[in-house]
Amino acid sequence: MPWSDRQREMLREMGLRVWPPAGSSTQLAKGRAAGVTESPLAEPFAGEPSATPVPMHDAPSEMAPQGAAALAQPSPAAPAAARPDATAIEAVAGLDWPALREAVTDCRACRLCESRKQTVFGVGHPRAHWMIVGEAPGAQEDEQGEPFVGAAGQLLDSMLRALGLDRSAKGEPAERVFIANTLKCRPPGNRNPQPDEMQRCEPFLVRQIQLVQPRIILAMGRFAVQALLRTSEPIGRLRGRPHRYQGVPLVVTYHPAYLLRNLPDKARAWEDLCLAADLMDAAASGAVGSGTEQQR
Repeated sequence: MPWSDRQREMLREMGLRVWPPAGSSTQLAKGRAAGVTESPLAEPFAGEPSATPVPMHDAPSEMAPQGAAALAQPSPAAPAAARPDATAIEAVAGLDWPALREAVTDCRACRLCESRKQTVFGVGHPRAHWMIVGEAPGAQEDEQGEPFVGAAGQLLDSMLRALGLDRSAKGEPAERVFIANTLKCRPPGNRNPQPDEMQRCEPFLVRQIQLVQPRIILAMGRFAVQALLRTSEPIGRLRGRPHRYQGVPLVVTYHPAYLLRNLPDKARAWEDLCLAADLMDAAASGAVGSGTEQQR
C-alpha cells in the first residue's frame, strides 16, 4: 500500500525515509529478504549524537517478538508496578492545577526529594487532546524543570511535529499536547525508578490525567507502561494495538532515549504514531474500537 502524503510528512519529521516506489521490484525484494515489507528505514535525525552515550534508565531492556500470537496474550500484573495508595490519591483528588503543582514542588514522600535540584511537573495545555507520559527525569530535566529536554527531547519534538503537535500548547484543541513523567524527581545517576518511588509519585500523574481529560495517551517507555497498564509485558509485545486507561485510548511506544540508541526501531515508533493518529481520528468520529481495558 503506498504511503499517503500525511505519512510521508510524518516520516520526514522523524528522520525516516521509505523504500522506493512499488515499481522498484529489486529494492522491494531486498527489503522482504531482510524481513521488511513496506516499512521505513531509519536514519539519524538532524543533530543526533552518534557517539555520546544516552542514559538507558528509561529504555526497555528487552525486545519481544512481534506477531498476532504475541499480541493476543493477556498482560499479567506487574509486581514492580504497585498500585498507588488510595489515601494518597484521595489527598490530591480535589486539587486544581496551581495546588497540584505546589504539592509536587513540596513533595517529600520518597527519598528522591533529597537529591533532586527541582521537580519536573509537566508542560503543555491543561486541556490537551493528546497526553504524553514518559518515565523519570534525567539530568537536564532536573536542571531545567521540564520533561523531555536534550537529545531525547529533540527527537520527541520531531515526533510531535509529525503529528501536528507542539509542546508550546498553541493551536486548536486537537493540536494541543500535555507532557508529563511518571516520576516528578530524577533518580540519582539516572538509575531505574524503584517500585516505592513510582507508587508514591503516581497519584500526581493520576490527577494530571484527570485534569487534562485527554482524548488519547501515548505511553513512552517501560516504566510509564508499567504504571499505566499494570503489566510486566515488554513493550515489543504491547505496541501495535490499542489499550485503554480509564476509558481513554492508550498507545504504547518506545522512549525517545531508547530510539537514540536503537535507530531501526524509529520505524516501529512511527507505526505507533500512525496508530495513535488513527485512534484520534476515530475518537473524533465516535468510532473508537475496543482495546485492552485496564481497570484502576
